[in-house]
Amino acid sequence: MNPSRAATKLVLFDLDGTLIDSEIGIVASIEHALAQLDAAIPPREELRKWIGPPLRATFPLALGDDPERIERAVALYRERFSETGWREHEVYPGIAETVEALARSGVRLAVVTSKVDLYAGRIVASLPFGACFAKVYAVGAGSARSEKTELIARALDDFGVAPESAAMVGDRHFDIEGARANGVRAVGAGWGFGSREELLAAGADAIAGSPHELPRLLAHRG
Repeated sequence: MNPSRAATKLVLFDLDGTLIDSEIGIVASIEHALAQLDAAIPPREELRKWIGPPLRATFPLALGDDPERIERAVALYRERFSETGWREHEVYPGIAETVEALARSGVRLAVVTSKVDLYAGRIVASLPFGACFAKVYAVGAGSARSEKTELIARALDDFGVAPESAAMVGDRHFDIEGARANGVRAVGAGWGFGSREELLAAGADAIAGSPHELPRLLAHRG
């Protein structure tokens, strides 16, 4: 088979900004942490940009380069998120139907997220369509990096799927860059937290304007 026309056997989905709109829980937990530290709280439109990267990469934007305050902020964030924030999200319209249709078609599905493993599996399991995903790949609690490249590579190895038969769907440049680093088709989720410009600059092979466009874009490479 010509690899440029290889059928897609494995689709990897980002979580925040792709499967769920998690802005409410994440931003409220960030605001809680900063308030507890008597730090200035950036405007909501700025905090929205913090969704996706690891907390240890974003809290310095408000707290400066103070490791102790950053670690305290991370702990305060997780305190609220563990209790309440992980449930504060909405499934994007059309995602459930799209995921279920892909699963019925025989495509293997997994989640690859920069959210820490403390919550990622719990959130996916709580989704009405969560059982469609065979595995959830998430970062460790101590990570300060997105790790998308490593997580995608692990998924390819676990599923025994060649890069040309896999695709990654995500809304931020981390998703696109991680996919490209692995030779995986990179499809931008145009309804998420990243802009179309960000996705194109990162090298997205295609951008879906809505979840309903995904089956067509994921059907094959080329």
